[in-house]
Amino acid sequence: MADLPGYVRACMQTGQLAFLAILVSGGIVLQILACALYNNWWPMLTVIMYVLLPMPLLFFVGSDSSALFSESDNSWVNATKFLTGASAIGSIAIPTILKHAGVIGWGAMLMELSSFFVFVLAIMCYIRINDEDNYYSVL
Repeated sequence: MADLPGYVRACMQTGQLAFLAILVSGGIVLQILACALYNNWWPMLTVIMYVLLPMPLLFFVGSDSSALFSESDNSWVNATKFLTGASAIGSIAIPTILKHAGVIGWGAMLMELSSFFVFVLAIMCYIRINDEDNYYSVL
């Protein structure tokens, strides 16, 4: 990609950011539709987990995100991995438990889970975009 002109790289990176914005907006819309279409706002409990999900990453790891993808003996990195995993499992477990308890229906649960997977796809795309070394060297 180094042989492309600067304006082409800038256009591609703008498209990547627009794609991320569309993914996040789609996840939010699915979250709200899961509640509004079935006139039941209990599925909004999942939003708590969406807020808690990045907190361990922000507090414990800081700017060194490369430590998360490698094996480390650092106990803070291990605690971060555990708490992030627990929050991610909670994002799947809350709609499942609500469906099992009979509080929400199948449609709301499926929309909640699809919202979660759209958010996960957005996070994975964000990590992929940030891994590119030449992202900020466009101009």
